[in-house]
Amino acid sequence: MAGVSRSVGRPPMEPDRLFRIKLRHRQALMLTIPCRLCPLRRHALFVPFTDEELAFMERFKQGELVAAAGSTILLEGSSSPQLFTVLSGQGVRSKTLPDGRRQVLNFLFPGDFVGLQAGLLGEMKHSVEARTPMMLCVFDRSSLWRLFRASPARAYDLTWIAAVEEHFLGETVASLGQRDATERVAWALLRIWTRLRAIGLSEDGGAVPFPFRQQDLADALGLSLVHTNKTLARLRALGLVRWSEGRLHVSDPRRLAEMGHTDLERPERRPLM
Repeated sequence: MAGVSRSVGRPPMEPDRLFRIKLRHRQALMLTIPCRLCPLRRHALFVPFTDEELAFMERFKQGELVAAAGSTILLEGSSSPQLFTVLSGQGVRSKTLPDGRRQVLNFLFPGDFVGLQAGLLGEMKHSVEARTPMMLCVFDRSSLWRLFRASPARAYDLTWIAAVEEHFLGETVASLGQRDATERVAWALLRIWTRLRAIGLSEDGGAVPFPFRQQDLADALGLSLVHTNKTLARLRALGLVRWSEGRLHVSDPRRLAEMGHTDLERPERRPLM
């Protein structure tokens, strides 16, 4: 089945490894960055806090979690006591079938909120993995109802985040159902490049860090690895995109947008949890 990879050599996670992950999480929790000094707040992508919201978030936050590259942050089927906001680094959300085939749901970037699904449904329906070293702000899931009661504005922000996730799901379904391979890859890479630039990750020459494998992109777009590789080669030959050694460079965003049948626009401002 195109676009869903089989996890070769990935046996189910042993209980002792799960314990080590949980232990590492506890050891890594420390309040080192007050919300008022959060480095993400300086980016125009994020809606600024009011003084009241800032004070509430500093009470709501437990600390930071440092996750090593390759570690599992949230495991499908688990019930996490914590919610997270990505402070730095990049990760991936994925759904695994019983026979080991995997579907990438989306990529995680700084500012993304993680774990709301388990917070409301009781358990995770997908896994979250760190692809690079990551730092995440940690919130107590049991305090979620306190947030809804004490800070209606923050509760509305959570609803907004859920609505954006629904919108993204619709865009993804449209891509899988109607865009061809070139259009899918163009749409995805432009969206990723634009988002990473909006949070200040653009390097000299316009490249952004995108430390994923071609297989990850293939699994996200419902394509085989071979088809993805050929499509990337075509876009590179057209002078539109270069993706190598963990760096993504878009040379002609407007033309790439036309090819992906999408709009070239700045990402909509979003709340920061």
